[in-house]
Formats: sequence, structure tokens, C-alpha cells
Amino acid sequence: MKILLATDGSKYSEEAAEFLVRFNFSPDDEINVLHAISWTPILTEWESLYVNFKEIQDEIVPRILDSTASVLRPVKAKISTSFKEDYPDKAIVDASDESGADLIVLGARGLKGIGSFIVGSVTRQVAIKSHKPVLIVRVPEVKKSGSMKVLFATDGSVYSEAVRKILSSIPFPDKTELTILNVIPSVFKDIPERFAVEINDRIKNIVADTREMELRESEKIMDKAAKDLSGKFSTIEKIIKFGDASMVIVHEAEAANADIIAVGTSGMRGMKGMLGSVARYVLNHAKSSVLIAKT
Repeated sequence: MKILLATDGSKYSEEAAEFLVRFNFSPDDEINVLHAISWTPILTEWESLYVNFKEIQDEIVPRILDSTASVLRPVKAKISTSFKEDYPDKAIVDASDESGADLIVLGARGLKGIGSFIVGSVTRQVAIKSHKPVLIVRVPEVKKSGSMKVLFATDGSVYSEAVRKILSSIPFPDKTELTILNVIPSVFKDIPERFAVEINDRIKNIVADTREMELRESEKIMDKAAKDLSGKFSTIEKIIKFGDASMVIVHEAEAANADIIAVGTSGMRGMKGMLGSVARYVLNHAKSSVLIAKT
């Protein structure tokens, strides 16, 4: 597996590196540590300033890369470092394409982050623009111990299949536990079911028949996901819930004390600043790390 680990020298980037230390990488795996910075003045009166900046850059960039790379010393993977002078989000996405990376890893908040669960601007833009899977590492204030726990939210779509594929290729630690979650939406999105079922027997029968079909389909979706990922995880639990997928995923991740939420997204790459609504909500509200994959 090839991983591109983006670092800006912040503690969030180094925590992302620490998170990767928990995985079972082999000598065949590769982790490239990338630092990107944007500084391209074009006004001639800035020439001397630019020269000075280049001198500072030549001194600081190796220190940033070495600091993050040193965190990865315990892993068995091949470690390399690289630097790009470009807008960070563009540099990261371009570098992942050029290197053939299978996964991009970033800290949830960087130098421009704020004291909340809202991700930093660069991280958000990479999640939007990259067609590669992106793991946004959010380390809780109290670091978790014990087995790693992954919550895989699937709806059986091609986007969920993309998540399944990346989950099957990541070298998770031994005894990693997987919870497969399928959320069934409300039958009546505009009318609370507790009122709808009181209307008449016809409505009750429609709701019951619809629920029965949805439960059968949900079980098929989860059985297939469990079969495809069998042998990869020490335990696999399947959960069916009803309600709004965004909120249920975040709630179940907290209840399970998950380290990673894995969710697919349509991406909507043609629309600036857009992810799929569920992925966007999870990314902004989850306390755990988030793995986003697209087709």
C-alpha cells in the first residue's frame, strides 16, 4: 500500500503520523511524507523578500519533514519525504496522483484550524477535490487504548463499495474490530411515523410492508459487506438503525467508541466546496477519525 501523509509541521500532523504507527505495515508498504507551502510572489518589489523566504524555507522545510518522519520510525514501511511549492490542497492532490498513492492521510486541523471539530480548510479541500480515499485523523484529547475499532457505514451503493475496497487493503492492527452499520431512513420524511401510523389501517400496512422490505434489503447489504471483509477483522458486528443517516452514524460511532468512521461519498467534484451531505456532516461532527472514499 502507498500512503501520502501530508504534514504542515503542526501537532495535528504529527498525531496523524502517530496514528499510522498503530498499523501493521510491511517492508513492501510505502509512506511518503509531503510538506507543501504556497509562496509565489510576482511583484518585482518583492524579489528580496522572496529570496529571504527561500532561505527560511530551505532551513525549515527539512526540519518539518524530519520531525514527522521521525514519528514513523517504528513502522516497517519504506519512509520517504518530499516538498512541493504550491497551494497545499492542490499540491497534496497532485502528489497523490503522481505517486500513485492508495490513501491520503491528514490531520483534522492544521495551522489554520480552530478549537472545534470543524476541519481545517486545507483538509476540507483535499477531501472535496481528491478522487483518492482520504483519512482525516482526529485524535481525541484522551487517546484510546486497546483494539482499534472501525465503523463502516454502508448503504450498498458503489460509493460504499469504494469504502469496502480501501478497508480491505489497509493493514489494520491485529484484533481490529469492525461494526457494519446500515441506516434505514424514515418511510415518511415529512410526517413523523408515530403520527403517520395512527392515520388508518392502510397506512399501517404500507409502513409495515415497506419496513419488511427495507429490513430484508438491509440484511443483504450487511451480509455481503461482512462476507467481503471476513478474515480482515477479528470481530464483525452488524447493526441496523432507523433515522437520519448523518446523525445516526455519528451517534453510533460515539456509542461504539470507534477510532475510524468509514463512509462513502458521491463527491460532487464539479461543485466547489461540496461533499455528499452525509460525508460532510460526519466529517464536521464526528469526534473520531473519518475515512472518506469515492468511486
